[in-house]
Amino acid sequence: MRSHRIRAPRAVAAVLAVGALLLGGCSAGGGGGGDDRGGNEPATERAAIGFADAEASAGPAEDVPGAQKGGTLRVYQRDSYSHLDPAQIYVQDEMVLAALIHRKLTHVKLANDGTYSVVGDLATDSGRPSDGGRTWTYTLKDGIRFEDGSPITSRDIRHTFERLFAPFVTQGPTFVQQWMANKTGAAYRDLLPEGPYGGDHLPDSVLETPDEKTVVFHFAEPHNDLPYALAMSGYAVVSAEKDTRQKYDKAPLASGPYRIESFKSGKSMKLVRNPEWDPETDAARHQYVDGFDITFNHQYEDSTKRLLNDSGEARTALSFNNAVDAGSYQRVMREAKDRTVSGYQIFVAQLAINTSRVEDVRVRQAIAYAFPSKSYLAPYGGSSGGELAGGLISPLLPGYEKDYDPFGKLKKPGGDPEKARELLEEAGKVGTKLTFAYRNNDEEQKASIAVADALEKAGFDVQRKELPTDTYYDLIGDVDNAYDIYVNNWGHDWSSASTVIPPLFDGRGIQDGGSNYAHVDDPEINSRIDEIQRIADPEKAAKEWFELGKYILEEVTPAVPVYYFKQTQIAGSKVGGLVYNNDMSNLDVTKLYVKR
Repeated sequence: MRSHRIRAPRAVAAVLAVGALLLGGCSAGGGGGGDDRGGNEPATERAAIGFADAEASAGPAEDVPGAQKGGTLRVYQRDSYSHLDPAQIYVQDEMVLAALIHRKLTHVKLANDGTYSVVGDLATDSGRPSDGGRTWTYTLKDGIRFEDGSPITSRDIRHTFERLFAPFVTQGPTFVQQWMANKTGAAYRDLLPEGPYGGDHLPDSVLETPDEKTVVFHFAEPHNDLPYALAMSGYAVVSAEKDTRQKYDKAPLASGPYRIESFKSGKSMKLVRNPEWDPETDAARHQYVDGFDITFNHQYEDSTKRLLNDSGEARTALSFNNAVDAGSYQRVMREAKDRTVSGYQIFVAQLAINTSRVEDVRVRQAIAYAFPSKSYLAPYGGSSGGELAGGLISPLLPGYEKDYDPFGKLKKPGGDPEKARELLEEAGKVGTKLTFAYRNNDEEQKASIAVADALEKAGFDVQRKELPTDTYYDLIGDVDNAYDIYVNNWGHDWSSASTVIPPLFDGRGIQDGGSNYAHVDDPEINSRIDEIQRIADPEKAAKEWFELGKYILEEVTPAVPVYYFKQTQIAGSKVGGLVYNNDMSNLDVTKLYVKR
C-alpha cells in the first residue's frame, strides 16, 4: 500500500480511510448487514470457510438480484497500479483489480446469502487432498482461455508456479513456494534459482502435470490450507507462451471477465469485456458492465465529495478502494447512507512490546492495562474507522470470541492506570522508562500524546520517538531497535489465524525485516504452532489457534490489542450490486452493474 495501499502480510506503509498504516490478506463471515450491503457484525464464533466440491464450483455464478447488462462505470482511485503481473501482486488495491482480470486454481466466493466458500476457479473443485494433506490434486475445467483465445492448460499452471522462483519476482506471496521447497524465508529459491527460464523445471516429486488437465502438488509436510493460499491473487495463472518476464508486469494476459485495453500509469486505465471469458466456467464472477474507466490521483476527500454530490458522471461512479474520508463520514451517513457499504477489514491494530527490552511479563501486562485504546483510535475517525479490540484475532476469523477481553480494553477503553500501577509496584518497576516509537503523521502525533499521558499516569516514564512513515516498519523490524513499544497493524492472508499467529509470534522467525515485531521467542508458542499446523480439520484448527492466542496474550503478553479496522465506501446512485466483501476488504467489484 504505500501511502495507502494494503499489503499482505509484510510490513508496508498503508493509509486507510482513517489514515492508518497497514499490512494484510483475506476473510470469513457474513456478507450482508442490516440493509444487505455491509459486513455482518461479528458473531460469538465464526465458522471456517468451507472447501467446495465440483457441483458448487461450476458456473455460471448466481445472478445478482436486479442486475442488468451494459453501461460503463467510472472509478475514482487514489493510487495507480504498480504491478499487474499476478506474481508481483501483494497489495490490496491490486488484489481487487486482479479479481476482474486474473483467475486462479481456487477462488473465495461470496454467495448472495452472505456465505463464503472456497470454490474451484480454473479447477473443477477446491482440491482433492491425500496422504494427510501432503498431496493435492487439481483438474482443470474445460473452456478456460486467455484473452488471446489460447486454452489454459497444466503447462501454464506449471509455468505459473515455476516462475515464482525467478529472481525478478520479489513482491508477491511466498507461501506455496516455501511449502514446495520445504524451506523458510528466501531459501525456497534454491529449489529453482532461475525459475523455468534456463530450461530447468520443478521435479514431478514436487509439482506433477501428467496431462493437460491435471496438476498435482506434493509437499514434504501437510498443508491443509492450500485451497485458501491458491485463492490469493499472487497465484493467478500466467501464460507460458506469452510470458514476457519483467515486461509482463505492465501488459499481462487476462483470464478473467475483463481485460486491460489501455493503461497510462499514474493517469488512467480502461477495462473492457474479455470475450474469451466463459461464464459457464466461473462460479463467482459476473460481466454485467461493458467496462470500467479508472482514473487515479483522487484523494479520499475528492472521491467522497464527487460521489456524495451525485451529479453528472458521478452518478455511475464509485471507487474500488477509496473509503469515505473521516471528515465527511457523518454527512455521508445523514445524506447518502443508502448508497454506502461498510464492513470490517482484515487488519488488527496492536501495540507490539519489545520483549527483548521489556523482559518482565508484569511490566508488559501493566502496559496492556494502561494503554488507552479509545484515545489512540480517536484521531483515525473513532468508530467510523475501527472497533475497539479485546483480542488479537480478527472478528472475520473462525474461532473469534466477541466478548474476549482479558485486559479490559472494552470495559475500560481509556485504560486502567490503577491496575497497571499495582503490577508495576508488585514488580518493583514504578518509573520504568519506555521509548514509544510512532509514525510522523498528524494522527499518530495526536495519538502518541494520549498514549504517553495514560502510561505516565500508571507510573511509566515515557519517551516519545517520532519515526519517518515511509521507513517505519523497516526501523521497528530491526531486531536490535532501540524502542520498547510501537503499533503495528496486521491482516490475515486467508481465513485462518495460521496467517496471523505464526508470522507475528513464532520465535524462529525473528530476523531483521521479519514480522515478529515483539521479538518473542517462547518454547510453548513455537511447539503449539507446529502442532496446530498439522491439524487437518479447519474448525478444530481454528479453535486451537484462538486458544493459543489466549495463551500468548494472557501469559506472555508480547502485544496489546487496539482496534479492528472498519471502512465505509460510497457509490453513485446509478451503481447497482453494492455488497461489501469481507474477503476483499472492499466492496465486491465482481457484482457491480449500472442501473437503467
